[in-house]
Amino acid sequence: MALEDAKKEIDHAFTREDLRGPSFEATFAGATSFLRRKYTKDLRGVDIAVTGVPFDQATTNRPGTRLGPRAIREASSLQAPDAPYGWDFDVLSEFVVVDYGDVAFDYANVPAFPARLRAHIKGILDAGAASVVLGGDHYITYPILKAYAEKYGPISLLQFDAHSDTWADDDETRIDHGTMFYKAIKSGVVDATTSVQVGIRCNNEDPLGVHTIDAPQVHGQSPAETVRQIKQVIGDRPCYLTWDIDALDPAYAPGTGTPVWGGLTSAQAIAMLRGLAGINIVGGDVVEVSPPFDTTGATAIAGAHVATEILQLLGHRMRTA
Repeated sequence: MALEDAKKEIDHAFTREDLRGPSFEATFAGATSFLRRKYTKDLRGVDIAVTGVPFDQATTNRPGTRLGPRAIREASSLQAPDAPYGWDFDVLSEFVVVDYGDVAFDYANVPAFPARLRAHIKGILDAGAASVVLGGDHYITYPILKAYAEKYGPISLLQFDAHSDTWADDDETRIDHGTMFYKAIKSGVVDATTSVQVGIRCNNEDPLGVHTIDAPQVHGQSPAETVRQIKQVIGDRPCYLTWDIDALDPAYAPGTGTPVWGGLTSAQAIAMLRGLAGINIVGGDVVEVSPPFDTTGATAIAGAHVATEILQLLGHRMRTA
């Protein structure tokens, strides 16, 4: 059936009428929405909206993550025909997932960007959908968290990352992808006591009360034990999951702005993400995919898989709510 469908189906991003189910169009052709979901600005009846944020003006080293959403969407075409391996359900078949396109903003008016992104995400949440965001540098998570905190109150943050991103910065006007979680915690957007950072391998003397499971600790224990520790801290509180692609070792994700050796393996990543089923996840993002430094496409592929796992975690929470 899949081969027969592939002979006649093309550009599902625009032509598909049924918003549920896989897509069997040729992986190498057609419009590259995320997982071949329909591009739409109509959120009526939508459960999850995938949206891109092509912003990288906050980066401190190698730029290029503004091209991340496009690359992740293209890489996701490889996954579109099949249900995610290892799960007992398929979020794309049970729930309405759409590609909401990218946030519109004036690239030359950087100070106006945070409010624009916050409003973009608020629009998704107000429509009753959850968001899965494709970045973009990691600063983008801060305005997103503000929108989520408006709905849920101070939120628990589950951060997979090489860097803590909680370096001190009391200037709210600065837009920096290494200080936004300091601001999020200090402003009360994030509840540090029920938040967890995983995979950290940088020095930061003050974690601001966030529970840290650094990379050496992850390597020294099973993924199941790391998941147990995460769940113990977060409990059943509303949780936002942010995945900086540099959480993975550069061997698995070289195409990023600030790569650090000694990171997570892809096998550890999938085991932990699968193990997190049951947390009260309300949204998520994958950030810092930089295609100019991703010569094999491996980083975009990893980003597409992480985003798909976030979709599955959201679906798992929705179907058991």
